Amino acid sequence: MSRSAQGSALAAMVPWIVLAAVIAMLDQISKQWVMNSLHYGQVIPVTGFFDLVLVFNPGAAFSFLADHDGWQRWFFTGLATVICGWLLALTWRHRDEKLLPIAFALIIGGALGNVYDRLVHGAVVDFLHFHYAGYSWPAFNLADSAITVGVALMLWGQFRHDHQPTPEKPS
Repeated sequence: MSRSAQGSALAAMVPWIVLAAVIAMLDQISKQWVMNSLHYGQVIPVTGFFDLVLVFNPGAAFSFLADHDGWQRWFFTGLATVICGWLLALTWRHRDEKLLPIAFALIIGGALGNVYDRLVHGAVVDFLHFHYAGYSWPAFNLADSAITVGVALMLWGQFRHDHQPTPEKPS
């Protein structure tokens, strides 16, 4: 790949890296606001089905492995790091597309937001709590939302009939 083509390819990655960084920053800003505004376990009803809360989840989604003695902090941090690397490689491969790189950037940004929490707080900060008629969804955060939307977009992009992966260019 020529220098100008390589520079152009790197430039094509910039919007996706910026999007991931913006997601991670918005996630951290929202978590910092909640930690400054609520004390642990506090519930602020917003509607009849939604509350703001402050909880810390040392596990993964739905508090998976939360009751273990701390090894999961490093396991999930390492796993998220490996997945982010893989998604960056996929972003590079699909850099000239729109849907899949957006999906990958959302997942990367959300993962980075939660990794930061694990490294700094030892657990992920969750604060959005939905419930209805005695049923309750576990609290989550903006990073979790970005990851969920990113995975949905990634699946949609993978199953679209008109999707053609970007061929690797010879070096």
